Amino acid sequence: MMERRMDTALLVLLMGHLAAALEVPLDLLEELPQPPTITQQSPKDYIIDPRENIVIHCDAKGKPHPSFSWTRNGTHFDIDEDVNVVMRPHSGTLVVDISREKADHYEGVYQCTARNKHGTAVSHNIVIRQSIAFSILRALLKGSPLWSKERIKQIVVQEGVSLVLPCRPPAGLPPPIIFWMDNNFQRLPQSSRVSQSLNGDLYFSNVLREDSRNDYICYARFPHTQTIQQKQPITVKVLNLEAINDTMAAFYNETDLFSEDPVDERKPTFLIPSGSSSSHTVLRGQVLEMECIAEGLPTPEISWIKLSGDLPTQRMSYLYYQKNLRIVNVSASDAGDYRCSAKNMLGSVHHTIHVSVKASPYWIGGAPRNLVLAPGENGVLTCRASGTPKPSITWAMNGIPIANSPKDLSRKVEEDTIIFTDIQMGSSAVYQCNVSNDHGYLMANAFVNVLSEPPRVLTPANKVYQVIKNHRARIDCAFFGSPIPKITWFKDSRSSTLDGDPYIQHDNGTLEIHTAQARNSGKYTCAARNMLGIYENHVYLEVKEPTRILKQPEYKVVQRGRSVVFECKVKHDPTLVPTMTWLKDDGELPDDERLIVDSDSLTITDVTESDGGVYTCIMNTTLDHDSASAELTVVEATPTPAVVYERPDPPTDLELTDQKKRSVQLTWTPGDEHNSPIQKFLIQYDDSLHHRGHWHNLTEVPGTRTTAHLKLSPYVHYTFRVLALNAMGFSRPSFPSRMFKTEAAAPDENPKDVEGFGTEHDNLVISWKPLTGLQSNGPGLRYRVMWRQKAVESDWTTVTVSNNSRFVVSGTPTFVPYELKVQAVNDHGVGPEPAIARGYSGEDLPVAAPENVQVVVLNSTLAEVHWDPVPHKLIRGHLKGYKVYYWKERSLHKHNPYHMEKLILMFSGNHSHGMVPGLHPFSVYSFNVRVYNGKGEGPVSPTQQFDTPEGVPGAPTSLIVTNSNLDTLTLEWSPPHDRKGRITGYTLKYQPGSTQSSHPLAQPPPHRLPDEALPVSPFGNVSSSVGEDGPLISWEYWGPEKNVYVEYMVENSEGEQEWQKEPVNGSQNVVLKGLKGGLSYRVRLVAKGHHDQPLHHSEELLVTVPAVASRQVDIATQGWFIGLMCAIALLILILLIICFIQRNKGGKYPVKEKEDAHTDPEFQPMKEDDCTFGEYSDNEDHKPLKGSRTPSNGTVKRDDSDDSLVDYGEGGDGQFNEDGSFIGQYSGKSGSRDTAEGHESSEAPSPINTMNSLNSFV
Repeated sequence: MMERRMDTALLVLLMGHLAAALEVPLDLLEELPQPPTITQQSPKDYIIDPRENIVIHCDAKGKPHPSFSWTRNGTHFDIDEDVNVVMRPHSGTLVVDISREKADHYEGVYQCTARNKHGTAVSHNIVIRQSIAFSILRALLKGSPLWSKERIKQIVVQEGVSLVLPCRPPAGLPPPIIFWMDNNFQRLPQSSRVSQSLNGDLYFSNVLREDSRNDYICYARFPHTQTIQQKQPITVKVLNLEAINDTMAAFYNETDLFSEDPVDERKPTFLIPSGSSSSHTVLRGQVLEMECIAEGLPTPEISWIKLSGDLPTQRMSYLYYQKNLRIVNVSASDAGDYRCSAKNMLGSVHHTIHVSVKASPYWIGGAPRNLVLAPGENGVLTCRASGTPKPSITWAMNGIPIANSPKDLSRKVEEDTIIFTDIQMGSSAVYQCNVSNDHGYLMANAFVNVLSEPPRVLTPANKVYQVIKNHRARIDCAFFGSPIPKITWFKDSRSSTLDGDPYIQHDNGTLEIHTAQARNSGKYTCAARNMLGIYENHVYLEVKEPTRILKQPEYKVVQRGRSVVFECKVKHDPTLVPTMTWLKDDGELPDDERLIVDSDSLTITDVTESDGGVYTCIMNTTLDHDSASAELTVVEATPTPAVVYERPDPPTDLELTDQKKRSVQLTWTPGDEHNSPIQKFLIQYDDSLHHRGHWHNLTEVPGTRTTAHLKLSPYVHYTFRVLALNAMGFSRPSFPSRMFKTEAAAPDENPKDVEGFGTEHDNLVISWKPLTGLQSNGPGLRYRVMWRQKAVESDWTTVTVSNNSRFVVSGTPTFVPYELKVQAVNDHGVGPEPAIARGYSGEDLPVAAPENVQVVVLNSTLAEVHWDPVPHKLIRGHLKGYKVYYWKERSLHKHNPYHMEKLILMFSGNHSHGMVPGLHPFSVYSFNVRVYNGKGEGPVSPTQQFDTPEGVPGAPTSLIVTNSNLDTLTLEWSPPHDRKGRITGYTLKYQPGSTQSSHPLAQPPPHRLPDEALPVSPFGNVSSSVGEDGPLISWEYWGPEKNVYVEYMVENSEGEQEWQKEPVNGSQNVVLKGLKGGLSYRVRLVAKGHHDQPLHHSEELLVTVPAVASRQVDIATQGWFIGLMCAIALLILILLIICFIQRNKGGKYPVKEKEDAHTDPEFQPMKEDDCTFGEYSDNEDHKPLKGSRTPSNGTVKRDDSDDSLVDYGEGGDGQFNEDGSFIGQYSGKSGSRDTAEGHESSEAPSPINTMNSLNSFV
């Protein structure tokens, strides 16, 4: 058989008398014909997601490329007639758009057909259906519960009895995963006493008092939808006998209902399965799960045995405390009788399970293989499969039952085999083998391709094979031909064929040498021949010397604090590149600068106890490797009295050798270490030509070395010195070496950071980072600046610049791309060819405004603006985005004053629409759109207007109780400040109660599940605009979290500044006040859930607060203020006169007389000491409002859940005054009403002694 190796496709050849399986390599031999072959298809059972488009895969190869068609439910599926279905180009894959049609409309059985003139291949049946879990998800989105809303009663059981908590989850495809949790989403503990069954129910072998709880919750997780739903919590109360009698006696005249004895210990009995035996059928290859759950006291233990053999220990496992026996990859040997036993101290019980193993069809030796035959050859097509029960086998040719196919004298069908004898051209076809039984089916395509082709060798010519001496060598000769060619190998002079020792020739053409030697190197020729010709190919074999370690590292014993060196000298083939790797204890070396790896050694300085271990050197080449190991033992240093540690003495005797143009060898003699090993040497240099008197660090070398090879730069006058470092610090510098001058040379590098930009609309500024004196490599450094337009075929324009890092090109077209190059030049030549950078000439203001500007008002506070993007050539610069200017012209309500404030929304990038949030309802807005680039804004689009619809009005600005008597009171209020439309009426609520301070009533908005899947971030359309009060941040939010707030901080703030938080209180816009003008702020939105859930962040928004000069006005000089003060003074004077007149008149007010005449005996005066009311008794009389009617059932009927003010007025004539006040009679609330509406009393009291619903309309 041929196999794929390297970049060459090797073919599979099965040589035989009758059969030859040969795949036509279309990627290499494109001109050869081939019947279709299915290469990709969707699974047989295809569960779809109804929220996404349906993709049914079907791909095939062949020559010519096949065409595709489909059947649906056994009939032709006309794709052209269904506008929702398209077929991908050059493929049979169908894509069904479900946006206009429900997914269940396309459920059914599909089959794909691929055909060309040489045959027809068909796919297996693809059953399309949607998971039941998605139907459940749709029900959840509509508010329907997963489980039926059953009322689960509290379960009260006696301690010690068994108990089953049912789950009964809905059926799913695939079935849901069941688990039990509590209210805190913690899994309920399970044990040998408490466990979950396969169907999801929770079983208690016996209950204990600690099993009492009210949150046994069954959860179902549906894998396809990734949704979890729960059943109603189950409450279990476990009582002992005395507690049960005490509980029941309260209801049954203290009769002892449970007089029998407490639950006794008992022997086990099975809860499931029932009876003494049962049977189970499982399919081959699937998972077998058996369970036995028993009850008893004490808790029984479960054990399993197989009566008819041994348990398959390698494929089995116990679950749920041995109550579940699980066997994976079931085979026929797993059939038989299994017995589970439950045992406690009082006895045991047994149950036998008879397991039958069936099998859906499976291949024996693989699916049928394609045949490539030459005219006149013989071949066999075999379809061998097995199953339980035995499957039936049927054949088809090109998708048509073979009995109905054209007769072919060269073909003979015998059950699972088709025999071809003396086949001829024109007999190419695709045969389908279908194997089926009661448990499934297999379907395979295999083509018979009749070809007459001369031999070809597919292995690349002149390919070089490399192998290590004394190793196995394999040389490939991938071939193709029909009839199948015969392969012959020759070496060098072709004196004889290579068919004996040491050569082995394989059927796929590969030549093998079991033990390669140097003499086997050379040129090899592969010759492929058949009756139609001969083809030769040449390859080469190189036998390399092996890699060997000549000097291995040796065992070392070293004192702590000393240095140690492991040597590892290696010999390898000179044509191979070696790589040395060191390991410690078979792991990587520690990342420690004390370990120094060289080409043939490992040095460890300042050895510590942790350095002890086994060190291994490995030498790798591209073909082989060798390794050796040695151990390091670290011992304590011999104590010496009064050891003095000091810095090392400076090195001496600096000498320069091996002098070259750009390198030199520096050697020195180390100074005294002073009892502290030298860790490293620091080499410094002074450049007397460019920076005389300044020493620079050049390189460092380990403390074990006294020589350094220094790489130098041209055109530098070097002087060197060396410093030594030990644990105490650096030594003094050595005396300088003699001066070493390097010759000047052309620059080695060009300037970096080349950029092109414009400062005016008609120029191009080219800038770069200049070279340093050390990089100049010689005198006369200058720069060759080159540029040309990118889109125009033109030559480079070149200028030379000295002592500068920028050049300005004038007279350029506006915003045109340029290619730029900057090359370094000195007196000794030019630098390397510079890389091409790109830039643009200067920008200018855009010359066009966005067209086709339209607006869509989405709601009373949000609108969406659309426009056509401005063509790029009219922007004349880098597109920064679009700005929407909008302002409020006026309110549609006559009482709201005229107000005009321009706001700006910026949309970065190439947008064609944007949201305008934070609008005022019931108002007229004007807006326009303009594009802006780096230079500024373009022309303004024509200004347009739009109206916002009415919104929910604000709360009345005031609510006052006046003229409050025993049975009457007057309410006065002012219209809301923000009407957001035409006021059509007011709703008042009251509720009799205590005199405690009241709070506004608030109802949380109803929770609504989203109609469609939302992205991971719950925020969208985050935008900002700047107003007088500060930046307005607006957004859309669809997450479940209620804790939402805005975070902001100054951009590029120094230090770790914390985010400032601003709560949003359920709204979707907020004004950030108190921000400093002239600064930019980073703004983001945050949604916070439970403590164990991650925070959700929106994308950050950069908001710039403009610096506005403050306008301070002296209010005392304003005319309106002076007039107001005069009016107030006059009003006070009039009030004083009236009070003086009334005081002189004396007497009682009429209201006082009325109060004296109708004193309520239960009315208590206000206490003078604390200004509170006295005690109020409501034990006897519960007086309703005068004129109201109370039904016999003690409740007050309402219309639309609110009481009308007219119902509570005197004789039904309660009215509103012109100023909005209300006059009516008031008295205590009836006790019956308190009882009937007691559930509503949890609302916070209102400002007028907590009012119930009263409606009035203006």
